[in-house]
Amino acid sequence: MLSILIPTYNYDCTHLVSDLHQQADQSGIDYEIIVADDASPISLYKEKNREINALPHCRLIELEENVGRARIRNLLADAARHEWLLFMDSDAEVIAPRFITNYMTHCTAGVDVICGGLCHADTLPSPTVSLRYAYEKRADKRRAARYRAEHPYERFTPFNFLIRKETFMAIRFDETIKGYGHEDTLFGIELQRKEIPLLHIDNPLRHLGLEANEAFLLKTQTALRNLALMETTLQGHSSLINAYNLLCRLHLTKTVVRWYARHEAKLTAHLSGTRPKLSLFFLYKLAYYCKVKTE
Repeated sequence: MLSILIPTYNYDCTHLVSDLHQQADQSGIDYEIIVADDASPISLYKEKNREINALPHCRLIELEENVGRARIRNLLADAARHEWLLFMDSDAEVIAPRFITNYMTHCTAGVDVICGGLCHADTLPSPTVSLRYAYEKRADKRRAARYRAEHPYERFTPFNFLIRKETFMAIRFDETIKGYGHEDTLFGIELQRKEIPLLHIDNPLRHLGLEANEAFLLKTQTALRNLALMETTLQGHSSLINAYNLLCRLHLTKTVVRWYARHEAKLTAHLSGTRPKLSLFFLYKLAYYCKVKTE
């Protein structure tokens, strides 16, 4: 019936697996939980996650080399033995007592993909993660199922979704994408191109793994470099590319790059502080993207 698939990297996901295991047992369905560690360099997390093997229907796969966000999800799907695949990130927290059952009740809804959504804590966990927290909390305002359903494929996220294995195997994540960023966008585009039915429901997981501001900025840079490599494919699917195209038409890209060179240090310092402005974060992303495109 259900294979729950969790890629992880330097994260303790034993609590998540324990909660899922308890709910799956109570639901009475045939299930398995597979966690794949993408060659985490910190042995503490690997040793802790090995406790998963002691739970019935659960196992941990440990990769010897890091393969990235796209390929590890494909490997998990290859290892799964059930009809439905429930993907989620390891830095998630189950908040609904009927999380598994909520998904299972929609498996007969005539759709192949079901997205449950995500949310974040009501209060800032730490000032050190203020940028990522502010960014995600603003996005949370449009993450209810009724909003996601307005643009179902554009709002697809691999953080928490259910998919028929047959459907997944016909698409799979693009393994040419290395590092962080936009493998989810391409997957959503493929779902739309193949006209695969997609349903959004309110069955969120809480996202816990917020990076410190400096780390989030570096992660953002990686995502922007990936975006630049996929610009042709993602035309019409990215507001940042739309903004960049406007700057190109106005012949302002070089001006923006020069502005970024003069203000990069101050901009980075502000965004790394405790009260970053999201408007400046958008300018940072746009300016950095212009820089990447002119290199």
